[in-house]
Amino acid sequence: MRKIHFYIVLLFIISQNIQSQSHELSVYSEISIVTVGPGNLLFEAFGHSAIRVKDPVLRMDAIYNYGLFDFNQPNFKLNFTKGKLLYKLGKRPFQNFVDGYNYQKRWMKNQVLNLSQLEKQKMYQLLEENALPQNADYLYDPYFNNCATKLRDVTKEILGNKVQFPTSYSEKKHTLRQLMNIEIHWNTWGNFGINLALGNTLDQEITAQQYMYLPDYLYQGFKNAQKIENNIALPLVKKEQLILNFEEKKIQPKWYNPFFIFSLLLLLTIVVTYKDQKTNKRSKWLDFTLFFVTGLIGVIICFLWFFTNHSTTPNNFNFLWAFICNLFVAFVLLKNKLPRWLSKYTKLYLLLLSITGIVWLFDIQLFSIAILPVLAMLFIRVFYLKNLI
Repeated sequence: MRKIHFYIVLLFIISQNIQSQSHELSVYSEISIVTVGPGNLLFEAFGHSAIRVKDPVLRMDAIYNYGLFDFNQPNFKLNFTKGKLLYKLGKRPFQNFVDGYNYQKRWMKNQVLNLSQLEKQKMYQLLEENALPQNADYLYDPYFNNCATKLRDVTKEILGNKVQFPTSYSEKKHTLRQLMNIEIHWNTWGNFGINLALGNTLDQEITAQQYMYLPDYLYQGFKNAQKIENNIALPLVKKEQLILNFEEKKIQPKWYNPFFIFSLLLLLTIVVTYKDQKTNKRSKWLDFTLFFVTGLIGVIICFLWFFTNHSTTPNNFNFLWAFICNLFVAFVLLKNKLPRWLSKYTKLYLLLLSITGIVWLFDIQLFSIAILPVLAMLFIRVFYLKNLI
């Protein structure tokens, strides 16, 4: 009986040893940064990044993807609104990853990292540990904690001070918002919505490593990074491969783009205000619509600012023109006889609209160019109301 127990224990130890040995990468293994070009949808506009572990001896070629999320997770929409969206690290065969982007016709590049055997093993073990179900989830932030920044941080965790990323990417320094505006055309609804919802955190000066929240800059960062080995600077990327060769996709403005639609509304406001002035009347429907919509937008801005965990929604100066009090004033404007205090309110609102221009002019916060017709529309109508009361 004791012999049976002895052999069972011995077999268990041997099997565990074999299993641990199967996770030892061979000298032929490679770890790579994989960058994918933009897609057709808004959340694909920045491209994508993942990390690949390939070992022909172990017959392994896997992709570790920090960009996974589940639409079916409990309270997904509510958590997204509140800034509590959970993403996760997932592992799957690399060929499946390639097939998906080949179907979408998006380019893909592979950068093989210049790592020692020990460094490759440490990075592989770290990825394996992070991919465990109990460790896979993380709190996503599109600018500070996403699929691209995770790869930068994993590399820094393994190499420490041995890795040196570029300290600049161009002579002109960009903010997070400016980088985002380069990636997404200014005259699209996606760009308009992002600029409307996010505050001046995006307009602060950033470091070169913060550029790497975008896959394109992560790619450039690794391409130009150095690894210090025995006081010798070596390229961090030892070779690069083009896996999928497709033209870069760009989200282009539609005919119903924000600037066109808002310009039409501006023209309508000018015509209606001109007729009102000629007849000494007031189109209540127009006043109610302008004030109600801007007030409602103000409510959304304040909700995102004060009642969510988004790191980039506070200090949003869009509240100056999307003034929350307009929501109440809109119903006052439905009355035939307007109260006297409304004259002071219109003066205050004209001041807020003017301050919006000053905030923009001095780069305190950049706004979407598409709001220019909106500001003009509001200024014309509020100025008319001030003189009418």
